[in-house]
Amino acid sequence: MPRKLYIETYGCQMNVADSQLIAGELEALEFELTESPAEADVVLVNTCAIRENAETRVWGRLAQLAEHKRHRPGQTLGVVGCMAQHLRDHIQTKAPYVDLVVGPDAYRRLGDILLTERDAPYVDVAFNRSEVYEGLDPRSDNGLTAFVTVERGCDKFCTFCIVPYVRGRERSVPLDEVLRGTRVLVEQGVREVTLLGQTVNAWRQDDLHFGDLLRAVATIDGLERIRFTSPHPAEFTPAIIDALASTPKVMPAVHLPLQSASDSVLERMNRGHTYAAYQALVADLRAAIPDLCLTTDLLVGFVGETEDDFAQTMAAVDELRFDAAFMFAYSARSGTRAHDWDDDVPQAEKLRRLELLIARQEAISAEVNAARHGAREEVLVEGPAKRGDGWWGRSRGFKNTVFSTDRTPTLGELVWVEVDNSTAHTLLGREVAVVDAALV
Repeated sequence: MPRKLYIETYGCQMNVADSQLIAGELEALEFELTESPAEADVVLVNTCAIRENAETRVWGRLAQLAEHKRHRPGQTLGVVGCMAQHLRDHIQTKAPYVDLVVGPDAYRRLGDILLTERDAPYVDVAFNRSEVYEGLDPRSDNGLTAFVTVERGCDKFCTFCIVPYVRGRERSVPLDEVLRGTRVLVEQGVREVTLLGQTVNAWRQDDLHFGDLLRAVATIDGLERIRFTSPHPAEFTPAIIDALASTPKVMPAVHLPLQSASDSVLERMNRGHTYAAYQALVADLRAAIPDLCLTTDLLVGFVGETEDDFAQTMAAVDELRFDAAFMFAYSARSGTRAHDWDDDVPQAEKLRRLELLIARQEAISAEVNAARHGAREEVLVEGPAKRGDGWWGRSRGFKNTVFSTDRTPTLGELVWVEVDNSTAHTLLGREVAVVDAALV
């Protein structure tokens, strides 16, 4: 009888892709996925450690899952992912009911770990500089879009960031393996893939660079759209920009983390570039890709950030006019270089700055979207809208788009939507044509 498996995922797209990888590996060993932890024989919580709040949420959830475990004798509760790597033995001290702790480089061993009877909790957080999970197929949750991991780890060592310490050093998935995995997805009906990496544009293989990878993936018949995340500004070469501009299947959407527009803060963060260099990169991207949608990450209240430093970030938001941004207040992470520094910006001041930044960016996002009124957007239909009778999908620029139509669209269909309204986060409109009529 198959053992039932429940996986709960926190954090970034890489964790989502890793959970899909784990599910595929264990299904091959006759585990059966369930949507209820109360019914599961094995419960795995794939965790995030990028911010303290993410770990706090997991601690609370583990306490809840412990109740399921008490009512289901023999259930295995495991913590996997970045928090497992970051906290290791501390997890068993604080949550002794956890049976296994497995880091991101040990997923290939999960089957053996779960199928081996043990009298004591098990911890496997060894780094593996060569592990990129070759031979394990990527999966799609909706059958239309999917993540394909092409790079793992990070060598940048930003002073605020825990990623290199929990994900290890940079290593690239071989080109042939990326193409194989993508073809598997396309054969299953996937129309759009997002290439993933902690520093995705650091992908290398011999003399090949990330631009070559994009062009190679674009040759796969049946694949309509290619996205990628997250690149690092210091790795964004002219050759990569040329590949974006000259490869129609690569969508005109770039998520380019800035963090701060103050050079003194960027230096303390060890970001490896100045604000002027970032400005120049944005100018080059927009010159090469006129319809570019640009998003970013912004971090306020970092160690030593003055009011003037913050004002420079606010000015940059006004100048660069991002389509959207993920914005956070700095919180020290143990194990990072900045953790040992004086966290000298009071929490109340961090939150004040964050509130101001969010308000400014939200207003800009609303203006940027309003400027698209009357435009036609190519939208990949992903399903019914959450509210109302419309349908939902994403534009080429990765904008959520809700639209009305007089028919029932086919999921995975590409349609033209004329935008007539918007919010800061969503384009609204009506279907005016089908892009690929062969699907109707």
